[in-house]
Amino acid sequence: MRRILGIDPGSRITGYGIIDVDGDRAAVATFGVIKTGAGEFPQRLGVIFNAIRGLVDEFRPDEVAVENVFVSKNAASALKLGQARGAAICAALSRELPVAEYSPRSVKQAIVGRGGADKVQVQHMVGVLLRLAEIPAEDAADALAVALCHQHTQQGLERMRESR
Repeated sequence: MRRILGIDPGSRITGYGIIDVDGDRAAVATFGVIKTGAGEFPQRLGVIFNAIRGLVDEFRPDEVAVENVFVSKNAASALKLGQARGAAICAALSRELPVAEYSPRSVKQAIVGRGGADKVQVQHMVGVLLRLAEIPAEDAADALAVALCHQHTQQGLERMRESR
């Protein structure tokens, strides 16, 4: 069994989702959001870093998958999002975990079947794929989708290696 931590970074709200993978099956270990509050930006990055390290220490994932920064019309927002990603990635690397990155389009393609899917479709499919009683909040659903995308990608790569 493999445990994957998926992260949907944000400077105000960072979603996380941890799944346990056994063959083709995935089950949720936990999910939620990290709210950074209204403090100064460096302190908010510290909240993300410490919260991700805390999740890693508590749940002991084997690998981490993070959503890439999307291109934004607002350069300042894109920079903040990139720094939030950096804080999350550094937290995982500080615990010597491998980190994979996926574009939002790749995640949507893997979960919904089309890269232009909207957030409601992603939330719905995450609920279906993980057999959840309730649909997770948007950021947590996105993080679970990133973890599922990583699972699907790794399975595809393993199948390709086995077929050689």
